[in-house]
Amino acid sequence: MKRLLVVLVAAFCSFNVMASPVNINTADAKTIGEALSGIGLKKAQAIVKYREEKGAFKAVEELVNVDGIGEKTVAKIKNDVLLSDAVVADQKIDKKTEEKAK
Repeated sequence: MKRLLVVLVAAFCSFNVMASPVNINTADAKTIGEALSGIGLKKAQAIVKYREEKGAFKAVEELVNVDGIGEKTVAKIKNDVLLSDAVVADQKIDKKTEEKAK
């Protein structure tokens, strides 16, 4: 039983580590809520609503303006937040370059 519990915990932790970054300017609430630790569906819906009312986020730190999201949460998720899809494309290019160099 202990072994099963350890395997389940390890699988859960690795899932969170391997989560892909999410573009908060284009993603829907469900995607945002699933991708960002500490952001559930309600906060994700608030992010989308804020974006629709105020326009695209220009900096990750602007998330503190969304109801229910504070500085600690922003600090925790900032590495998983994208503001454009260009960053993802750049990361894919960098990975390919690294693989060729090996």
